[in-house]
Amino acid sequence: MSIAASDPLQSFPAGGVAVVLGATGGIGQALSSDIAYRGQFDQILKLGRSTDPAIDILDEESLARAARHAGELGHVRLVIDATGFLHDEHQGPEKTWRDITPEALSRSFALNAIGPALIMKHFLPLLPSTGKAVFATLSARVGSIGDNRLGGWYGYRASKCALNQFVHTASIELQRRRPEAVCVALHPGTVDTPLSQPFSRSGLNVKQPSEAASSLISVIDALGPYDTGGFFDWRGTAVPW
Repeated sequence: MSIAASDPLQSFPAGGVAVVLGATGGIGQALSSDIAYRGQFDQILKLGRSTDPAIDILDEESLARAARHAGELGHVRLVIDATGFLHDEHQGPEKTWRDITPEALSRSFALNAIGPALIMKHFLPLLPSTGKAVFATLSARVGSIGDNRLGGWYGYRASKCALNQFVHTASIELQRRRPEAVCVALHPGTVDTPLSQPFSRSGLNVKQPSEAASSLISVIDALGPYDTGGFFDWRGTAVPW
């Protein structure tokens, strides 16, 4: 499944539009650059809070407006949702159930599950009815119930688990409407970005954004209709639910 960053996305029809949401973040920028470098798509639409059009995943109308703009550019063959929230100056991952608050949980679910579900609502209908097309959202291995051995991080784990369910459910509807399209959740690994830096322990395989992006795009290139609804890591290995 290894593909050099200079190789085109050979499994996609030539031309069309690629869309990256969260394109102003560390991994979103790297994904946009990697897609551009491979040169398979006619246009790459980068979307974030400071782009034009701007998006806010807590504002559905901004997502609907961005989707309409994307559809006007041509056939949307690739959509990558690189949004996500783990911590900021107001909120961090819970170490114990004593740290759980309704406000923090609501915010985690809004940003990591509800927002991406609204992205699916507005962008999945743009995928062409024939030929390969992919919707991929960045999930996290900690959202896996089967792989949870450490506990903690209640809101982040649960919201990413909910995201995985949204992806799997949407893939079933998508398959009925667009049999060649793929809808998946991807785990990028631990990436050297502001999201993960405070929690990166020594000994972890921490990747630079460009390395993570290249691996994820290679996985996307190798996906087929039989993979839709799946949850895969940056190597293309299925992650347990």
